[in-house]
Amino acid sequence: MILELYEKIEKEILSDFSDVVLTTKTIYSPAGFPKKLRINFFDSSYLDIWFSKNKDYSYHWERRLIDGRIFRHDNAPHERWKRIKTFPKHFHNGKDSEVIESEISNNPLIAIKQFISFIKEKLKSK
Repeated sequence: MILELYEKIEKEILSDFSDVVLTTKTIYSPAGFPKKLRINFFDSSYLDIWFSKNKDYSYHWERRLIDGRIFRHDNAPHERWKRIKTFPKHFHNGKDSEVIESEISNNPLIAIKQFISFIKEKLKSK
């Protein structure tokens, strides 16, 4: 089920965002289970997409080696983010400690497209 979702996302992303996406790859656990989908961008940053069977998710754009920043939408119910209006959904805006509301869709495919559109805008402004 998760592998099928990763494959569907991969196909759509490669089609819709070929101007910023270089490659995609499903990363597997040592036991052979699909662990996450990695999307590599032209600036050497990457987006890791992770889903669990119980509907937990994380969309993590890694930029620490480029400019020291990360951006991540996830729904981990950390007690410290309980004040966020969209809790447990939240957005790490540049740092792990800088958290705001996450307004992306609850539909995973739409959410990924929204996040990659955000990434694309950030990349254009560099």
